Amino acid sequence: MGRRVYLDHNASTPVHPEVIAEMLPYLAERFGNPSSIHGFGREAREGLETARERIADFLRVGKDEIVFTSGGTESDNLAVKGVALARGRGHIVTSRVEHHAVLRSCQALERQGFTVTYLPVDGDGLVDPDDVRRAIRPDTILVTIMHANSEVGTIEPVVEIGRVARAHAVPFHVDGVQTFGKMPIDVDAAGIDLLSFSSHKIYGPKGVAGLYIRKGTRMAAVQDGGEHERRRRAGTENVAGVVGLGKAVEIRAREMAAEALRVRALRDRLTAGIEARVPDVRVNGHPTRRLPGTANVSFRHVESESIVLGLDLKGVGVSAGSACTSGNVEPSYVLVAMGVPLEWAMGAVRCSLGRGTTAEDVDYVIDAVEPIVRKLRAASPVSR
Repeated sequence: MGRRVYLDHNASTPVHPEVIAEMLPYLAERFGNPSSIHGFGREAREGLETARERIADFLRVGKDEIVFTSGGTESDNLAVKGVALARGRGHIVTSRVEHHAVLRSCQALERQGFTVTYLPVDGDGLVDPDDVRRAIRPDTILVTIMHANSEVGTIEPVVEIGRVARAHAVPFHVDGVQTFGKMPIDVDAAGIDLLSFSSHKIYGPKGVAGLYIRKGTRMAAVQDGGEHERRRRAGTENVAGVVGLGKAVEIRAREMAAEALRVRALRDRLTAGIEARVPDVRVNGHPTRRLPGTANVSFRHVESESIVLGLDLKGVGVSAGSACTSGNVEPSYVLVAMGVPLEWAMGAVRCSLGRGTTAEDVDYVIDAVEPIVRKLRAASPVSR
């Protein structure tokens, strides 16, 4: 087998060996239900609560403010719908570049009679805090803006937006799935009342995530069942997964700062190398306010899926910036919202680097991209 290079860490990350080791006992001898009061249950509960304490310490919040869920999608749904359903009616402010878990939760609430304002972004993908201020109405019940965009990596001005929300006494939800464990976030300084985060973006297992809910925030449960998670999320907790998430957070706390610097340098090496070797390319997203490991690069007059497949044949894993629906290739809704011209948006490819990425990996990808794009352009009538 030839070289394999994984540059899709924004989609998912490999589970850290230390995380696997910490999880294994909870997949074997510590198998009890954490709601059971006997010894087997208490063992499981101890693992659950240790993880909760680790995450609370990392965020500098109370452990009772952490709720475990099955993924970032559920965390976003619980935050958006939980706040809305606790109030029964009202107005929500969000942006056009949110993850579908937020956008489609808002759309579902619109069908139930809520109203939603979808704010625009600028050419770098930034939400203007003044737009948030202007959008807030007397009946606004929630502002929900992501911390960083998963496609282009743009980091939103959540501190400024949080100040606006707090000045109007409106709860503020932040989808932090792409930033949690990758960069610092101070929920108090940013006025954040709800923060979604996920395990498999930070070298933990899939199928487990969490939601920070500031004490005193009015919330309704969105699924019915038992008394789990202080009645905020019914269902027996994924104990082994939660334990893995807790360990992943502990590791990120000690590695995050140094890793961000290393990965940012590699990302810049990647984009500079591509720009030097391939004509007609552009980097999407904010030039400096961007996730350290994210590079969204557009290749003019080339379809992104063709580049992704070409790189896959070389053992490289990246993601496309466009989506194929019923056989029709459509540009990324994020790039469309940013005003990226169609001829560029259709050729967007996202490379997201991680803790295992090396300089040799980056150079291999640079060498692989140039001939792929050259051949695709030679075969394209548009670029001739």
